[in-house]
Amino acid sequence: MKSYLGLDFGTSGARVCVVDKVGTIIHEDHTCCPDTALQSHLNWREALHTLLKRLPAMIAAELQSIAIAATSATVLLCDKELEPTTPALLYFDNRARAESEQLKQLAPPGHIVCSASSGLAKFLWLTRHTELSNVAYFMHQADWLAALLTGLGGVSDYHNALKSGYDTERLCWPDWVNRLPHAHFLPQVVAPGASITNVSSFVAQHFKINPACMVHAGTTDSIAAFIAAGVHGLGSAVTSLGTTMVLKLLSEQRVEAAQYGVYSHRFGNLWLAGGASNAGGGVLRQYFCDQKIDELSQHIDPVTNSPLDYYPLPRPGERFPINDPTLAPRLTPRPADDGLFLHGLLQGLSRIEAAGYTKLAELGASPLKSVTTVGGGAKNRVWGKIRERLLGVPLSAAEHTESAFGAALLAKRGLLLAACRT
Repeated sequence: MKSYLGLDFGTSGARVCVVDKVGTIIHEDHTCCPDTALQSHLNWREALHTLLKRLPAMIAAELQSIAIAATSATVLLCDKELEPTTPALLYFDNRARAESEQLKQLAPPGHIVCSASSGLAKFLWLTRHTELSNVAYFMHQADWLAALLTGLGGVSDYHNALKSGYDTERLCWPDWVNRLPHAHFLPQVVAPGASITNVSSFVAQHFKINPACMVHAGTTDSIAAFIAAGVHGLGSAVTSLGTTMVLKLLSEQRVEAAQYGVYSHRFGNLWLAGGASNAGGGVLRQYFCDQKIDELSQHIDPVTNSPLDYYPLPRPGERFPINDPTLAPRLTPRPADDGLFLHGLLQGLSRIEAAGYTKLAELGASPLKSVTTVGGGAKNRVWGKIRERLLGVPLSAAEHTESAFGAALLAKRGLLLAACRT
């Protein structure tokens, strides 16, 4: 049976999903990251190998293609043997503040790279704080993992490359990026889903994978979640409620506003306008396990406003709808009743989501018509009712909620299909 594999590398771990020729899931697996705040490339490589080793033999032998989704703006430098020469800088890392200020003088006004957490700001930081004699490639997380499968470095997709300055309208690195020191380390960029090359002989032999298996250019975890949701039509949106909260709205207009953390990805013949907040399920898990969240949620009235005015962040720093690397979490006062505290947290997160879609509309995106939810937070019905009340549009949970499923569909389909304009 022909099969197609998608991998998703997120903050909390990695997942694999395999579908057959009609898109039915035939295998799923996952592995957790031991320390989400301090994860390294070693964790990613171990997770990749673990998930490939655990593939059923029949699936591995008939595997036709692979695509990888990973966190955007998680980057590293590596040598020609694909060994990292620097620690990975994770998507929320905002140490490159001086570099982001420099980019404000070089990039077009309001460009997405003018943020301390952007891939290009991190590129400047890495190349300034690293011995470069052995460096061959600047790579995004998905690029590096795909390279481990093929042995071919220096290839990215235009979803992951967006925050590194790639021009998704002209489909090239702009001149002002090419003039940066060490720009030759930047990858060749292809369309998400484009064929790169077959798996390496080592991967084929070691993991008993079909040697003709093709590795496709990947995407970001949030766009993979959008693909998984099967959403079509202008004004349709997907909110990904994982460790962080990511909003994607299908829009006829491309909207860009770095001062608010807003950007647009090319998606077929339309645009995915949106942004990513550092708020999300991660802050909930700082206080409660999943079982406790479920128990407490049963006693929350979703139609009643909480008097608590929280801005729930797991740590200082926010990207969207407020772009402020120093923004402090607002989580006080904390009531003695855990149920009241959770109600305040869920409402605070819901307000951030609503503010995000309001900001997109103010900037010219197509009007919001519906929201589909993916990620672990989609399972909480009380949270869903709070969100629907504050959003003012129909809310539904996607049948498929995992980015790994979206990556598997990308592996199966190849290049993204044009989106519907109706």
